[in-house]
This record gives sequence, structure tokens and C-alpha cells, in this order.
Amino acid sequence: MTRNEIKDIVIEIIEDIDEDAEMDSLDSEKPLRDQLDLDSMDFLDIVMELRKRYKLQIPEADYPQLATLTSCVNYLEPKLQDV
Repeated sequence: MTRNEIKDIVIEIIEDIDEDAEMDSLDSEKPLRDQLDLDSMDFLDIVMELRKRYKLQIPEADYPQLATLTSCVNYLEPKLQDV
């Protein structure tokens, strides 16, 4: 899976969770929670959706690596390499 495909997946999941999310002005280097006003339950929903769709186990200790869109792609790329 390419980096762009992973980025699109993360954006799609966020849009499913928060239909009001303003994705057009999203800065991939800034924390998603700050830009999109995601609360901790929204964040967990994103993690759970990744688990459901791709059978990914994301340990709680790794959550900080999912802070920005770029860091999400960096973290997920090796895990989704063979998908």
C-alpha cells in the first residue's frame, strides 16, 4: 500500500467518525486532535477502525505516533506494506 493510499484511508476513517471534519485545510504536520477537535473517544474510534479493517494491533504506547497525518502514515506504512 502506498503512502497516499494510507493517507486516504486515515482521512476516510476520520470523515466517517466526524462528518463535520474540515479536511480541506488539514495540515499533515500538525496534531489531528488540535485541528479537528477530536476527543479521546474519536481517537480510539480511529484506532478501532484500523484494527477492524486491517487487523492491526496498535498498542496504547504507540498512540503518540498517530498524532499527525504524516506520523500516522509513517507508523502505518510498514504495517500495511503487504495489504
